[in-house]
Amino acid sequence: MTVEHNVLPRAMSLAVHELRTPVTVVAGYLRMLLREQAGPLTDKQKKMLEEADRSCGRLGSLVSEMSEFGKLEGRELALARQDFDVAELTAQLAGDMHEGSDRGVRLEARCAGPLMVTGDRTRISAAVHALMYSALRERGEPGTVIVDCSRFADTSPWAVVAIGDEAAVSTLVRATPENAPPFDEWRGGLGLALPVARRVIEAHGGALWSAGSGNSRGASALRLPLRT
Repeated sequence: MTVEHNVLPRAMSLAVHELRTPVTVVAGYLRMLLREQAGPLTDKQKKMLEEADRSCGRLGSLVSEMSEFGKLEGRELALARQDFDVAELTAQLAGDMHEGSDRGVRLEARCAGPLMVTGDRTRISAAVHALMYSALRERGEPGTVIVDCSRFADTSPWAVVAIGDEAAVSTLVRATPENAPPFDEWRGGLGLALPVARRVIEAHGGALWSAGSGNSRGASALRLPLRT
């Protein structure tokens, strides 16, 4: 039996269409209840509805990621083209990232630029953010997660962003996608943010790789072609 190559994007598109309307309706009614349009709430009722509203928000975000994933798989997503400094962008994202601070995990950016690339700044920003969030979330003990931006050249010049602890980053910046462990995009608890991130980077001619498992779980690196 022959399977059409575009079955997955079509299935994603159908699932998004079927899910988006009920999620929107439920979210709307929850907001109405929280505004007490149907009558006053007790503190307990309000707390329960707030939790339901947060969960509904996560569902809405997942539906949006499914839409993005399907379009990227089907090569139907139009990517913007603009020049920007990926080192500056990464430093800004790191400065706004506070995940893990309550567990004694801090983020340290080492981003010396400029590292000029051409592409969709908004989507590349979301991809880098997802990788940083994943590394912070999976750090099991207090410590520092490093975000290192550097220039690497083999046959072509690349901007490389490596994320992990000191040892992992040292390994990642010397590696390439061809000689490093493959990027694990299917880690739980992150929705489709990592699969979308991989496809966004690859759509820009780049690649992702990881430092492996064990203490380096969650550490990863990406590269993008430098503007020449």
